[in-house]
Amino acid sequence: MSDPSDAMIAPEFREVMSRVCTPVAVVTSFDDGRPHGTTVSAFTSLSMEPPMVLVSLDRRSDLLAIIRDSGRFGLNVLAHQQAELAMRFARKGTDKFDGVDWTADAGVPRLDGVSGWLACTTASLVDGGDHVIALGNVVATALAAADPLTYHARIFGTHRALEVAS
Repeated sequence: MSDPSDAMIAPEFREVMSRVCTPVAVVTSFDDGRPHGTTVSAFTSLSMEPPMVLVSLDRRSDLLAIIRDSGRFGLNVLAHQQAELAMRFARKGTDKFDGVDWTADAGVPRLDGVSGWLACTTASLVDGGDHVIALGNVVATALAAADPLTYHARIFGTHRALEVAS
């Protein structure tokens, strides 16, 4: 049960979090051979030994149910020119992969043109409020020379190094 004060701080909490620059990824998995995916910004590396990541998924997510069943997921770190792809996978529906270039790799869907990609087996699922945190053991990786897509202040962008004063 949530504390009544949660409702009072929620709007400001949401605004504070919008000021945090986050990477954007599409988490993917297969359901009976059919690809599914959703856009996330709440993911990070967890461990180097063994290589692990964590991904936060809405507990009502159709993809979460698929990951529970399959025990696998892909993490496609989007490249800076893939904002349209981020929006496509952020919406509801079963046609998200229509017209999208992808391949099956290491048992999960891998989107073409991404900045980085990880295939994971699900180590555990942990409750976290209105989300579930999927802990994944990384079993395959791929890297491309593309700047990542980021999200800050409700706007897509990418990271650029600051100029150093001489």
